[in-house]
Amino acid sequence: MDWLPDTYILSRMQFALTAIFHMLWPVLTTGMGIFLVLVEILWLRTRNPAYYYHARFWSKLYVLNFGIGVATGIPMEFQFGTNWAPFSEATGDFFGSILGFEASMAFMLEAGFLGIMLFGWERVNPYIHLFATIMVAFGANLSTFWILIANSWMQTPTGGEFENGKFIVRDYFQAMFNPFWRNSVIHMFMATLETSLFVIGGISAWYILKQRHSPFFAKSLKVCLATAIAVAPLQIYIGHLSAEQVYHYQPTKLAAMEAQWETTPAGQAADWSLVAWPNNKAEKNDWEINVPNALGYILEFKEKLSEPVQGLKDYPPEDRPHLVGLVYYAFRTMIGIGFFLAALMAVSTLQWLRGQLSEENIGQQRWLLLAWVGSAPLGYVAVETGWIVRCVGRQPWAVYGQIRTADAASNIPAGEVLTSFIGFMLLYTLLFGTTLYFGSRIIRRGPRLDLPLPNEDKPAIETGKTQHQPDRRPVEAQQ
Repeated sequence: MDWLPDTYILSRMQFALTAIFHMLWPVLTTGMGIFLVLVEILWLRTRNPAYYYHARFWSKLYVLNFGIGVATGIPMEFQFGTNWAPFSEATGDFFGSILGFEASMAFMLEAGFLGIMLFGWERVNPYIHLFATIMVAFGANLSTFWILIANSWMQTPTGGEFENGKFIVRDYFQAMFNPFWRNSVIHMFMATLETSLFVIGGISAWYILKQRHSPFFAKSLKVCLATAIAVAPLQIYIGHLSAEQVYHYQPTKLAAMEAQWETTPAGQAADWSLVAWPNNKAEKNDWEINVPNALGYILEFKEKLSEPVQGLKDYPPEDRPHLVGLVYYAFRTMIGIGFFLAALMAVSTLQWLRGQLSEENIGQQRWLLLAWVGSAPLGYVAVETGWIVRCVGRQPWAVYGQIRTADAASNIPAGEVLTSFIGFMLLYTLLFGTTLYFGSRIIRRGPRLDLPLPNEDKPAIETGKTQHQPDRRPVEAQQ
């Protein structure tokens, strides 16, 4: 089987597949959890039934994403023991405990309150139900926190040192709160929230275009828009801060993000590559379009750089990313989507202020609604490309500057990895199709606007009946 790629390459391909697929689902649950908290608070404050029905409707999509996220997240983490055992052995005292915290604290918290959130509307006090929804959202975002703590440590390992190939923890909190952690956590939090807002807003726009429950979904679109007014521009700023950290801590990644082969010394201005075609073999860009003297303004808001921007050619080929083109264009895709979503938010806000999003006029804003529908998948693309930049740009290191990815892979037969890789592809294709089927089914059916409001059908509750449980006994027995 000489034609097979080696175990290391196959293990990377398998982990990339499982990570990219898994990430599709918690991205929505973490952001949508916050949206559910928001609409439930609005329901309790205003007693407007529309917000109650929103909470019931969107929670169906939430639980669908939660289930697929669990099913795909567990196999991904198991690979640290199967395909990446040397990495786990070297870093397990810290990295393993962080993943343990994520499972025992975050996932269990979310799962523990999920049943109350879904089925407790007429079984618990409304404020207890709100507390359960808050705990579900908090658990989902706490999971993101722990995952980003672990990954940030891989980017900037602190809090100990490697001795005889094993990480010895000297300061646990320093390892947790490493230089990358704060901006990474905030950037991912904003990414999940922004993605969810535009997914919910896009689905709402689709209903309005179809003239189905237009006043109802105009409310959810406006809630998403009002939240995006803060989230979209803030996400761009946090992204800039994250890029600054790469500038200071990971010069090879920055060079790949900008396809910069030659070093720009400190005190000089540097051009910014708007678009280029990197050539790894020739160690240059075959062609590029530059913005003169712009890189300093992007990195430091000034023309001349205070620190040098290292070029890829300053490093041996084995110490720098090889997939420069992938990192370069993934970075620009993420940035382009971020600015597009911010622009869509700005235009939508302007139309709102002009009164064009009222119940009478919103159906006439066809071009704007189509833009919202088209924006629904863009957040996913931005998140995935962002993680490509983060992880592929870190190569060839599993732990930056400490453990090479090639040394972190398990020594198992390539044929076995290929078998599991193909199995994951088939299984995830099935899961993806199944999820799309049930998700589209939920959307096609639409919201149940005839559900009884909690605790407002007292006579029916007292007689053991509800509005949707009519007395089906014979007429004589009823009399």
